[in-house]
Amino acid sequence: MDINERKLLILKAIIDDFINTAQPVGSRTIAKNHPLGISSATIRNEMADLEDLGLLQQPHTSAGRIPSGQGYRMYVDNLMKYSALGRAQQEKIKSLLLSNLIEIDDVVKQATKILSQITGMTTVISLPKFNLSKLENIKMVKINDQKVLLILVSNSGDFKSIPLGIKSSSQQVLDMITDAMTERLYGLTIKDITLRTISAIKADLVEYGGFIDYLMPILRDTFRDIDQVETYVEGVHNVLNLPEFQEVGRAQAFFDTMESRDKICKILENGEQEGISVRIGKEIGLEELSDCSMIKANYKVNNEVAGSIAVIGPMRMDYGASVAVVDYIRETLSEIFSGINL
Repeated sequence: MDINERKLLILKAIIDDFINTAQPVGSRTIAKNHPLGISSATIRNEMADLEDLGLLQQPHTSAGRIPSGQGYRMYVDNLMKYSALGRAQQEKIKSLLLSNLIEIDDVVKQATKILSQITGMTTVISLPKFNLSKLENIKMVKINDQKVLLILVSNSGDFKSIPLGIKSSSQQVLDMITDAMTERLYGLTIKDITLRTISAIKADLVEYGGFIDYLMPILRDTFRDIDQVETYVEGVHNVLNLPEFQEVGRAQAFFDTMESRDKICKILENGEQEGISVRIGKEIGLEELSDCSMIKANYKVNNEVAGSIAVIGPMRMDYGASVAVVDYIRETLSEIFSGINL
């Protein structure tokens, strides 16, 4: 793309102003607010060139210009300034995440709320994948003759309770089997538990081999399905305060998308495993969000990607500030869930 430094400066000035005002930006405004050392007529000619390059749009004949999706892409990749969070803001976020929060769900829910409040956008954070946790305890509790509750406890204190359709068996037998399972599986991550590791329990409980054979495929399917993505969404109604969503149909489409678990999982699962990604418009991968932008990052548990963080809003968002807070929350969640002493 043939674009010189002066055009880039003008493009940056237009996008900075549009992010702040949500109003089309004219050449006089640029000349007045930005010391570029050139006349408004020269700026006007450069803006016309930027429009020809597909970086700007003119919503009305007599109006100023607004950025296109391509213009925002240029801005994010080459022009915006990343602003690190100040020490005071870092400490405030960390204290809010750590204060009186015991369960993993509480930490994620609080992080989602904090991120939404700071950015003024809709935020989504997925819970850590349970199958990356190390097993600390297993228990099967008889509910009735047809149902048993399987309880898995991880080393982080998180737990899953899963109803299993298991035929009549005494609680004593279930206790013997789960004690043997705990001894064999303790310290393994769920993703590392296979039929082979489960079947090894038969060597410890030869007299219950038939029951364990019956139990194995049930446990296999349970462990296979346990990694369903769970998410918290916060700030969906924040869009009502933004001019981009004043049209009822557009706001409704956004709400419907944020209420769809499948669509949220789709946009969280796509993209890079490392670092922060900024997706603009159609890059998000959902037609309903083609007028939006999303800042996304993954956090880790014990050096493995375990969950995702996303800020979603109009293309006219403060990218630099949003990237900074997403990055800090990503880093802090990784430390909390990996047991690092904060």
